Amino acid sequence: MSRPLVQRVAAYAVIVRDGRILLSRIAERIAQGEMWTLPGGGLERGEEPRAAVVREVHEETGLRATVGERARVYTFHQPAAWRDGRRVDVWSVRMVYDAWVPVDAPAPHVVEVDGSTVEAAWQPLADVLDGTLPVTALVREALADHEAARHQRVAAYALARRGDAVLLTRISARGAHPGSWTLPGGGIDHGEQPRRALHRELREECGVEAEVGEVLEVHDVHFTGTAPTGRREDFHGVHLVFSATVAPDARPEVGEVDGTTDAAAWVPLADIESGAVPVLDVVRAALDADARRG
Repeated sequence: MSRPLVQRVAAYAVIVRDGRILLSRIAERIAQGEMWTLPGGGLERGEEPRAAVVREVHEETGLRATVGERARVYTFHQPAAWRDGRRVDVWSVRMVYDAWVPVDAPAPHVVEVDGSTVEAAWQPLADVLDGTLPVTALVREALADHEAARHQRVAAYALARRGDAVLLTRISARGAHPGSWTLPGGGIDHGEQPRRALHRELREECGVEAEVGEVLEVHDVHFTGTAPTGRREDFHGVHLVFSATVAPDARPEVGEVDGTTDAAAWVPLADIESGAVPVLDVVRAALDADARRG
């Protein structure tokens, strides 16, 4: 006797950050032992898939996720699955989205009680990949295809000097390389003239006005890490470094709160050269270019 045919459409999220992945542990009454999977689940009738991911991630982990635009689709056949007290033939269509949660998100916890998920946790990727942690085939399939989101950012920065000191800003916990110092500046908005972008960034980050001069250096950096949004990114930054002159009596003060800058100051060159103040490579590149020019 043939079993009833059932088709299930579900949506899931791959949320990877700092060598860990956010997973949900399936109730043992379903998995018959410890088993972890991606947060997600079946779509409700009329529900948009990305909205379903947001809902499921919150129910299973307590976290608010932002979901990417594209999904990979996987299929799975269970010819003898147990559903509602009977054996059925299930064909599952699974959409897996790239998603991310804020960097300051709380520890995950299950919100939906009496559901199919009994625990949520950030698990080491190494434990998933080497088989130490028992995970579903969907986790392995999704990780094999997963790539960090590519992001290229063009930015304008200023090298402003006053005697034997350089105007620098410190990166907050919301940015990459927190605690390091860098040149004041930031991303150029679409259609924005680079010098105008730099004037804007100097006001936001340092509270100062400046006369922006010539381009000293074109610097770039490439790395994979966690963006301020919490998303894992393959980041390529292209930096246009301009010379700049700031009024002698200008006192730097951060104007934009809760951003990627938490301090601005005139930093002695001696502290940079000695390593007493940790700086990004763009600072040294700018100083070297300025030395060559002089």
